[in-house]
Amino acid sequence: MTFGIIGSGAFGTALSISLSSTNEKLILWTRNQDVVNSVQEIRENRLRLPGYILPQNIIVTNDINQMENCSIILIAVPMQQLRSVVELHRSRLEGKILVACCKGFEVSTGLGPTSILEMASNKTAVLTGPSFAADLASGFPTALTVASKVEGLAQYIQSELGTETLRLYWSDDPIGAEFGGALKNVIAIGCGVTIGAGYGSSSRAALMTRGYSEIISIAPYFGAKPETLSGLSGLGDLSLTCMSSESRNYRYGLALGKQQSFDKNITVEGTSTSSAIILKAKEFKLDTPVMAAINNLVVGKVSLSVAIQSLLSRPLKKE
Repeated sequence: MTFGIIGSGAFGTALSISLSSTNEKLILWTRNQDVVNSVQEIRENRLRLPGYILPQNIIVTNDINQMENCSIILIAVPMQQLRSVVELHRSRLEGKILVACCKGFEVSTGLGPTSILEMASNKTAVLTGPSFAADLASGFPTALTVASKVEGLAQYIQSELGTETLRLYWSDDPIGAEFGGALKNVIAIGCGVTIGAGYGSSSRAALMTRGYSEIISIAPYFGAKPETLSGLSGLGDLSLTCMSSESRNYRYGLALGKQQSFDKNITVEGTSTSSAIILKAKEFKLDTPVMAAINNLVVGKVSLSVAIQSLLSRPLKKE
């Protein structure tokens, strides 16, 4: 079977390397000719994942027609670009098994990845969980969740994509899986701010824990199962992202906390997700003090000191 991956960012490239070990042929699509040239010249994506060799059975192309014979297509593009990619290539995606490999909510609609993929196919799933591209490309053991509301689809994808080092666990709660994968990025920004501002690991642990509690409390309003958030796509992803400088969202928070600039070319999904979740929380009249403080800081509504004071001045209550 031939798999296709749309998106040649760090994660899409790493995923292609990981899956190449069990597949004779894999198509990695990119719109960036520089990536195509780089791989053709030295079998390496110098732009997004330098230092990792792409095996010869990975075909890197900017011709979407090469996806024609792929029965499973994984889409690893930034969340805010997902709709435009699906709309542009709908004719090649229709009827395929589509697996979203991005995290977040669309700011304009509040929709998650699988809802957008349903524009092109009724066979959709999401692949999410604690993973860094470098670990995946290095062949380090990694466990992820594949979730779909289509009966039997998550199990099928699990059997087709799983490898010796890429352990997949299936779920029938894609909303919950998307919810955890999206909101952990918001909390990670806050944890980065905490460390960047010099408040120490204890403060980070407090913010991470109260943030997780906040995620659990609002999950049912969005149709997510709280138990899903205790697994890989929730607590697992949150733990990794909030405690490692490999996380782009955490590094962005570090820069905010230190009041330093951050590279605008680096995708930080948590910034747009923080705005999307606050809009939805207001719609449901939900109290989200941790995520509200992070969003206010991200969009520049308040200073660092005011954001921190807003949390420290919250009334004490039973845990």
